[in-house]
Order: sequence, then structure tokens, then C-alpha cells
Amino acid sequence: MGRELAAAAAVTLLLGGCGGGKHAAPPRPPALPHALASDLAAASDEVAAALASGDSCRALTLVHGLQAQTIAAINTRRVPPGLQEQLSGSVNSLAARVSCVPTPPKEHDRGEHKGHEKHGKKHEGD
Repeated sequence: MGRELAAAAAVTLLLGGCGGGKHAAPPRPPALPHALASDLAAASDEVAAALASGDSCRALTLVHGLQAQTIAAINTRRVPPGLQEQLSGSVNSLAARVSCVPTPPKEHDRGEHKGHEKHGKKHEGD
């Protein structure tokens, strides 16, 4: 699970560096719009939180949502062409590392204890 958290953190860092304030510097490489970067980073953080809490099935659901959100942003041209491959690759890499491992159900005590008869059973000789 450590690699999955690291991958989620990497996606968050990638997204966190996108967008932002204006600087009087040479032209910067393409950046994601700030609102989109924030939304995708928040979704990535949710995946990381689910993984950290041990809820891999929720994490898988969330990462599929992150993938859909990323694809929709690319398809609507909200992601600059120079970032599309890096962004989709990072999200897909994260998705490939997350798998749902359901926790086994807890066994319930049905009153059947060692040495005790089930209700309704008669003892031999009765």
C-alpha cells in the first residue's frame, strides 16, 4: 500500500505545481487552470486518504472517478496538450496500483459453542 500512497502523493504534487499566480518571468511551460488543478489534487488526496485508512475498495472507486475527471478535462481541452500525456499517465499509473481487497466479514457467534448443543436438538437418551 505504500507505493499506492506514494503514487497518490506524486499526482497531488504534479497537480499542485500547476496553475497558480502570475510571475514576471520568462514564459512558463503550459499549466493547468488553477481550478482544475485544485479539483484534481483534491480527488487525488481523497484516494490517498482512503488508502491510508485501509479502505482500498473506496480508493478504487475514487481513483476511477479521478480518471473520468481527467479524461473529461482532456476531452474538453481544459488540459494543455503539453500536459495531457504526463497527467493521464500519472493518474493511470495510480489507478493501476490500486486494487480492491475486501475485508473478510466478521464471523458472528450464533450461540454454537464447543460442548453445547444447538437449540432444538435433543440429547441422546431423551
